[in-house]
Amino acid sequence: MGNPRRKMISLRLKRVAELAFSTNQVARFIVFGSFVSTKAEPNDVDIFLLMNDEFDVASLEGETKLLFDHRIAQEHFGASVFWVRRLAALGGEDTVIEDWQFKRDGKRRGIVEILSP
Repeated sequence: MGNPRRKMISLRLKRVAELAFSTNQVARFIVFGSFVSTKAEPNDVDIFLLMNDEFDVASLEGETKLLFDHRIAQEHFGASVFWVRRLAALGGEDTVIEDWQFKRDGKRRGIVEILSP
């Protein structure tokens, strides 16, 4: 039958992906944290977005705009959304993505890249 909490979070992730990709500015969409672990009941979904340099939050409206405010995204979508533009990816985008594989204690965690919703 599956875990109802995991299914609910899967639906949240799907909605976040749809909104993010609707901007046509997503360079990389990375999911990390408990959702991509063996944890039976993750609390939320953790997302890192690498956006194209042309991305302009001020041009967004509605739910899509909410997605790019970390605190509001947590409250509205149940998702911790972190994002930067490619230009801000110090060391290159692969290095920035690899950095999300490390927890605060230095241990590695799994990450998953979504290529399209």
